[in-house]
Amino acid sequence: MSSEGKKLFNIIILGVSFMFIFTAFQSCGNIAQTVITNLNNTDFHGSGYTSMSIIYGVLSASNLISPSLVAIVGPQFSMVVSGVFYSLYIAVFIQPATWAFYTASVLIGIAAAVLWTAQGNCLTENSDENTIGRNSGIFWALLQFSLIFGNMYIYFAWQGKTHISESDRRTVFIALTVISLVGTVLFFLIRKQEDTKAPGDDDSTNEILGESSSARNKMMRAVAAFKKSITLSFTKEMLLLSVTTAYTGLVLTFFSGVYGTCIGAVNRFGSEEKSLIGLSGIFIGVGEILGGGIFGLLSKKSRSGRNPVVMLGILVHFIAFYLIFFNMPNDAPIAPMEGTDQVAYMIPSKEVAMLCSFLLGLGDSCFNTQLLSILGFLYSEDSAPAFAIFKFVQSICAAVAYFYSNYFLLQWQLLIMVLVGFFGTITFFTVEWGAAAALAARGSDYSSI
Repeated sequence: MSSEGKKLFNIIILGVSFMFIFTAFQSCGNIAQTVITNLNNTDFHGSGYTSMSIIYGVLSASNLISPSLVAIVGPQFSMVVSGVFYSLYIAVFIQPATWAFYTASVLIGIAAAVLWTAQGNCLTENSDENTIGRNSGIFWALLQFSLIFGNMYIYFAWQGKTHISESDRRTVFIALTVISLVGTVLFFLIRKQEDTKAPGDDDSTNEILGESSSARNKMMRAVAAFKKSITLSFTKEMLLLSVTTAYTGLVLTFFSGVYGTCIGAVNRFGSEEKSLIGLSGIFIGVGEILGGGIFGLLSKKSRSGRNPVVMLGILVHFIAFYLIFFNMPNDAPIAPMEGTDQVAYMIPSKEVAMLCSFLLGLGDSCFNTQLLSILGFLYSEDSAPAFAIFKFVQSICAAVAYFYSNYFLLQWQLLIMVLVGFFGTITFFTVEWGAAAALAARGSDYSSI
């Protein structure tokens, strides 16, 4: 196999591995609070929202040390170990214990930071300036398919269930644990790039010195990246984009955990209320994949910049929030095990609920593809620190949102997202206009971004 063929093979394996792991993890996130609600009349007293808040809080802090960890042990081994911790977190639900649940939440937060740092490293190592766009698109598409497959499994496994029994829970989470482990094992198939040293350069002393020097260089780069992250954090553009990034963190929390819980709590959906959680995840995935394909892979054909895509994203989300406000009972996010019989401003409609799921995914892809694009454009020389800041802000806002989801009624959660989304769109426009002006000053074509 040629060198280029080997790199493409690695990208596909990377995407498929993440697809398996996040098929399991995202399905777990969607149903965690629903399952836990059914457990809270036992000795288990955990909260799915609190768990996710811990995960994203620890993930945010761990982004500060993850580059150093990956530099020391390498991206492949980092991903394998991280995948094991993802599997352990899911396995906790087979026989839940409160202490194990929260301990696993802390560990997976660290593992997530390492996993995503290693993923970026692996993607970069197997790409060049001519293939990075294609490879990023392949990875994005494969990753987003995880929303389809995992939730399709939940939909059919819980068809007609109004109560999640112990047997149902164990069957689902054993299956999800196995799926996650399959993805972890697939990381071993990623092939290392061949060394390009000359045949006469294999002296053992030079090799040892070279490895030692390489290790020192990696640590120096990790320290330099950390210092650069601190510097970039206080630049005007990064501060403005942080508002937009914060919005994506809030929305991530809502569609990956809160909205599925709301659907599962509506008693008027009848025997389908639990299986609809999975169907909702499928429609979110369809929206993500459609948006990622149109606005990610085809972005080079756009001649009007990023602002129209972000404008579409916020309009789509505002429509979704409006419909959710009218369709979902206000107490749905914090309803007890018995669910809620309340009605909002219309009789709860399954069709409207699924439309909102699709719109949430489509709008989210609009924001994320354009954020990744503008960060790569503005910080092409400092991409690692820039993306570390992006993940830091997104994760800490997701953690805050998961925390207040324990207490806030639906209307207040929607209001927070509307306000932050409005200001985040304005700040994105401001940065984009500045980028366009800089291009014009250099005599470059605006469509080239």
